[in-house]
Amino acid sequence: MDITQTFYDNMAAQYDKLFLDWQSTTHEQALILSKLFSDSGFDKTARILDCACGIGTQAIGLAAIGYTVTASDISDGELTEAAARAEKNGVNIRFMHADFCALSDTFSEKFDIVIAMDNALPHMLTPDALEFAVRSIIGQIRSGGIFAASIRDYDSLLATKPPYSPPYIHKTDKGQRVSFQTWVWNGDNYRLTQYIIDDEAELGISKFECEYRATRRDELTQKLLDNGCCEVVWKFPEETGFYQPILVARKRKIQVCEGNG
Repeated sequence: MDITQTFYDNMAAQYDKLFLDWQSTTHEQALILSKLFSDSGFDKTARILDCACGIGTQAIGLAAIGYTVTASDISDGELTEAAARAEKNGVNIRFMHADFCALSDTFSEKFDIVIAMDNALPHMLTPDALEFAVRSIIGQIRSGGIFAASIRDYDSLLATKPPYSPPYIHKTDKGQRVSFQTWVWNGDNYRLTQYIIDDEAELGISKFECEYRATRRDELTQKLLDNGCCEVVWKFPEETGFYQPILVARKRKIQVCEGNG
């Protein structure tokens, strides 16, 4: 098991603590994504694959507003958590264990829309690994379909390479919760440590470690264009209301030539 799987398996039961109100967030983000889908010409008949579903933050919200959603992840811990949350929310989602670098190993069908939110792609630690992931993901989208993904604004972060992220402080019924990350840089790669501090009746501290590669927008755009996309558009938080930049890439339509005879 690699560091990414371990990170998410260990964090699955506490991932919702990163949000002030996870339940409300699922609905808010679903509406943001639904508008992006609508702007790209898709309605709620579109078949969606969330290929980095985590605990179901986007998948559950989208299913709740009427989309047909399949969700996959490499973390069995997060898939178990997501399935329980889907049942609690009364939504029907097909959950599958799958590596988004090898989606065709799990899925034979193609989807209208594939999403990978919450900085999933920068887990690819080399340019070659990123291209492999992009090729796999675009290969699972039907002709004319779209890929939507969010990543951190690394174009800005790489200018200063900050050693930590600003903390989130959430009030709880019994006190408060503080979450923040420290970042140790090695070139464009960095090792992230996520801390979650529950300062309630008793003090509880959890930490989880993972690795990322700061992925520039131009690099990701070019890899998408080189692997079957005809258009890549970046949407920023001030426009969408989402907390990270979102790319929307359209897969090139396959031209079918008809003979005269």
